[in-house]
Amino acid sequence: MISRRDQIREKIMARVEIDEGTGCYNWTGPTSGETGRGKDYPRMSLSGQTVAVHKVMWTNEHGFIPGKKELDHACRNRRCVRPDAGHVELVTRKENARRRERAKRSMLGHNSGRALECAETTP
Repeated sequence: MISRRDQIREKIMARVEIDEGTGCYNWTGPTSGETGRGKDYPRMSLSGQTVAVHKVMWTNEHGFIPGKKELDHACRNRRCVRPDAGHVELVTRKENARRRERAKRSMLGHNSGRALECAETTP
């Protein structure tokens, strides 16, 4: 008989595409939406509730997340659900905020906006 932990892992991995270049486990299922601060986080149904996939995967592989800790996408890819160092890591809230701000600063483009927002100009 397959364990509950293995069932959860299989359910998640059935909707994951592994990026050979980055090693990210990219979620291909539903997300939290396309707008707002929490946009693009993977979501799934588990035992009748909608849950964050990266949190389920972490808990399934490593155990509960302590109250004063958070998960940080160290790979900076919100759709990544890989529960390994370098991808999703357990950090303090302060460290998560520090990493987020550092990532925002490094994403500034030539127009002082996010690099992904820079419009390509046609000559």
